Amino acid sequence: MQNIIKSIEEEYYKKDLPRFGPGDTVKVHVKVVEGTRERLQVFEGTVIKIRGTGLSQTFTVRRTTSGVGVERTFPLHSPKIARIEVTRRGKVRRGRLYYLRQLTGKKARVKEKGRY
Repeated sequence: MQNIIKSIEEEYYKKDLPRFGPGDTVKVHVKVVEGTRERLQVFEGTVIKIRGTGLSQTFTVRRTTSGVGVERTFPLHSPKIARIEVTRRGKVRRGRLYYLRQLTGKKARVKEKGRY
């Protein structure tokens, strides 16, 4: 039974995904349909969580716009996501960065990872 489910799910996996983790700054290009037109909307922010496995894997991106924190959760293998760009690697020691919700301004920044 598991093999049948895996074989069906195989065709829906995205192959060209970059490696990223919590603390990384990413640009997510999302396909937005407005009436008959389709356009790309870019959401840039810090990844605060990655959860799940397989097709149900999701990640949450947080950004602050004019003093208001905005979080969006995206399914990793969704056809609505055109592409994901990693703009900056962050150095963190946690898997979930929920503490960033209480921080504002320069305190909410994540240090950049070194060369290695």
